[in-house]
Amino acid sequence: MNCLAVLPYFACLLVLISPSFTHATQIDVVNNCGYPVWAAAWAPNGFGGGQALPNRGDTWTLTPPPGTAQARIWPRTGCTFDASGNGHCNTGDCGGVLQCKAYGTDPQTLAEFALKQPDNTNPDDTFDISLVEGFNVPLSFSPVNPTGGTCRAAQCTADLVPQCPDQLKALGGCNNPCTVFPTEVKYCCTPERGSCGPTPFSQYFKQGCPDAYSYPQDDQTSTFACPSGTNYRVTFCP
Repeated sequence: MNCLAVLPYFACLLVLISPSFTHATQIDVVNNCGYPVWAAAWAPNGFGGGQALPNRGDTWTLTPPPGTAQARIWPRTGCTFDASGNGHCNTGDCGGVLQCKAYGTDPQTLAEFALKQPDNTNPDDTFDISLVEGFNVPLSFSPVNPTGGTCRAAQCTADLVPQCPDQLKALGGCNNPCTVFPTEVKYCCTPERGSCGPTPFSQYFKQGCPDAYSYPQDDQTSTFACPSGTNYRVTFCP
């Protein structure tokens, strides 16, 4: 039907030139711990930054651009920053700055996600919790209004630091064996270096946090999906 036949000229013009708007995904990062946490986020498209969450209930709201991929949110602990935002964290430090412009250092519990990609026929967002770079703080990654199936919360509620194996212990956290033994393929496999399976070390992580990646190729039980447009909440110490 001709637009002008049913709408005034200017209204018709607006319909023709208006861009197509998409829902902006909102991610609330909440500190539920009884101690300060410095939240961090980063992705290759420039999404990211950092925020001090000193008190239980403090929240940092993020709106990553549509199509954001290879993104991560993580907690930092034991941090001190000056008025210019320069300093250091015992875990998760990202180059000694409050506003992260790169990935953090191990050990760090990661909330990873990719929003629906423009060139991908898959209509879903995907997300996971990864312990492949170690553990420092329990966390959950939750859709605000889950719709069933794999659109459900991913949880890592156990504190894995107190019983961390001696070889993996680190200040304020527990290293993944891939960090401690980076040249051993059984702990630190990649597509180029070969495949690997569970080990006693990775099983420690998996037993404590069954939803989380415990070694690099632990995909089968550790990736979750929700329809594009879902909002999320990342909670430290859920």
